[in-house]
Amino acid sequence: MSTNDDKTPLDTIKELGLARERLPQHIAIIMDGNGRWARQRNLPRVRGHVKGAESVRAIVTHCARLQIDTLTLYSFSTENWKRPREEVDALMALYVENLVRERDELMANQIRLVQIGRREDLPEDVLRELEKTESMSAGNRGLRLVLAINYGGR
Repeated sequence: MSTNDDKTPLDTIKELGLARERLPQHIAIIMDGNGRWARQRNLPRVRGHVKGAESVRAIVTHCARLQIDTLTLYSFSTENWKRPREEVDALMALYVENLVRERDELMANQIRLVQIGRREDLPEDVLRELEKTESMSAGNRGLRLVLAINYGGR
């Protein structure tokens, strides 16, 4: 996720042929299709979620480099609790793993994590790592990374 290289955000924008004033301030992504991606490759659904988490790293890096103000990732809706227990447990373990692993990068790159959605029903370890990362990154002034977990449309 490191955005600390020799390129400035302006270099990246120019390299992509973009005008700074035409870039969005907020990008929102509904993270869907990981299970289908895995099924098409005869892999377990969980492998699709792992691959999706890898894609998130690249997306966050590019948004930070482009100085996008906010990136919202809709990653686990209240409907997702209906999935098989094994899959839900694997998704929750992925949250914990990635929150811990990426924490130093978030801090180094001034990325602020904010969770939206219902905190109730989230496993204790997920909630603990979310709160720790939110607290640690609260003063960061770069990209605002909004992670929608346990959200619903109602």
